[in-house]
Amino acid sequence: MEIGKLRMGMRRVEVTGKIVDVSDERKVISRRTGRENRLAIAILADDTGMIELPLWNDNIDKVKKGDTVHIENGYVSSFRGRLQLNLGRYSKLTVMRE
Repeated sequence: MEIGKLRMGMRRVEVTGKIVDVSDERKVISRRTGRENRLAIAILADDTGMIELPLWNDNIDKVKKGDTVHIENGYVSSFRGRLQLNLGRYSKLTVMRE
């Protein structure tokens, strides 16, 4: 699927794009468990658009700016008025090696 066609509420999204930016990571405390997690926001882009891709914990270490990634079984939500492509429990993030 193309990033420009992603819409709020979509499930089972499969997309390939390039990481054009990754924010500095920050610590987030889970309200549910009280556990501390790491969070960084990547910007994923293709020829049709860009979308935020929140990366949690170990996924932060998998990608860097310039990587091409393939996401399977993602879902689209909105946070603070911006669309985000999220990785759920059954999602898969693959860094494409050239």
